[in-house]
This record gives sequence, structure tokens and C-alpha cells, in this order.
Amino acid sequence: MSGHSKWSTIKRKKGATDAKRSKVWTKVVKEITIAARLGGGDPAGNPRLRRALDLARSVNMPAENLARAVKKGTGELEGVAYDEIVYEASGAGGCFFVIEIMTDNRNRTAAEMRRIFEKNGGVLGTSGSSTWAFTQRGLIRIPAAASNEEQLFEIAIEAGAEDFVLEDEQWIVTTRRETLDVVRDAIETAKIAIAQSGLAYVPNNPREVEGEIARSLVGLLEAIEDHDDVQNVYVDFELSDAALAELG
Repeated sequence: MSGHSKWSTIKRKKGATDAKRSKVWTKVVKEITIAARLGGGDPAGNPRLRRALDLARSVNMPAENLARAVKKGTGELEGVAYDEIVYEASGAGGCFFVIEIMTDNRNRTAAEMRRIFEKNGGVLGTSGSSTWAFTQRGLIRIPAAASNEEQLFEIAIEAGAEDFVLEDEQWIVTTRRETLDVVRDAIETAKIAIAQSGLAYVPNNPREVEGEIARSLVGLLEAIEDHDDVQNVYVDFELSDAALAELG
């Protein structure tokens, strides 16, 4: 490989990484802004803002960006007013999607989401058409080196957590929706570093997919995640080992 070709490859990879980071920061700014708008700019009295700040730190957002987002939410700085919307939908094989949106233009976003689903073999549903297959739970992510099984059992479970597992170099603590902040505060009080915390839609009965269904679902998922107004996407399917190998 020539030096020029190698440099072009590196630039493409770096460009993709920078674009992804920019998109993640945009989502975090939206979450901080709306959290501050709804609950005020003091994280001590605003659990949702505390969780948003956890997320900001986990993606290395500069402090000045974070502070500016809070001030836009509280009205100290001029900012965009976002609406929160939850879309429910289905894709190939009858698999379900729950999509959390933050937008400054409901009509534009609705039209664009319809096009995404029409192009990728999915169908937008009505309220309740997909969420019935999920339970909203609290998830707290902790770096593996920050704690151990005995300590988490003593602190998290005692504070009301349902379970915790070690996955991809992180402890993932699961809570009921109502006890997320109680458990999070107990972990933080114990001086255990928290990488991220928040509410998520967890599928009640995840199903495994492969072949053409898996390819269709992944294409739809990627198209949804690429939309600027999408904050989070939750699905009730998992890729089989064969599908993972095929799709990389």
C-alpha cells in the first residue's frame, strides 16, 4: 500500500470517528438542555440532569459545551426548544422498535421517519403497539476496574437494584424505573465511578434473528440511528452468531 493510499484510509477512518463523536455530542447537548429546562440547572435537585452530565463526561464533552447547554436549558442563553416524542414501530419478522426523539420540528421529523421506515421495510405503529414488549428500567454502567462483585452486591442490591452483570469491561446494574436515582446515589456515595446512567426500554423476551431478516433489521436500525433527531433506539431482537459473523 502506498503512503498516499494509507493516509487516505486513515483520514476516512478519522473523519468517521469525528462525525460520530459530533453526533453523540449533539444528542447529549439536547438531553442536557431539556433536562435543565424541565428541572432546573442545579444537578443536586435534578436527577435527570445528573444522569445527562454522567453521559456528557462519558463521551468526553468539554466543560464549556456542557455549561452552555445547561444555560440554554435554563434560559440564561438563547437556545432551541425541543419536543420529546416516542415512536413505536416494527420491522422484518415482526420485531419491535421504540425510538426516542428530540426535535424542534415535529412535522418534519414525522415525515422523515415515515420515509425511513418505508424505504427499509418497516412500519410505524400507534401508541402502545411496541412498548408492551418492553419494560422501562434503570441502567447504571460502571467501569469494571471501579468496583467488584462483592462491593456491588453490598451497595447496589442493598439500595434496591434488581441485578448486575459484567459485560464488555463494564458492570451493568439494573434497577426498577422508580429506584434508578436511589441506587445511583448509593453507588456515587460509595465513591464508585459511574460511566453512565439512565432509563432504557429493555425487551421482555428478546428474540434471535439471522439471515435476510437480520440484514433487513440492521439496515433499518442503522438508518434510524443516523437521523439527527433520534436520541435512542431500543429493539427486541439480538443477532445470532452467524448473523454477527456475516454482518461484521
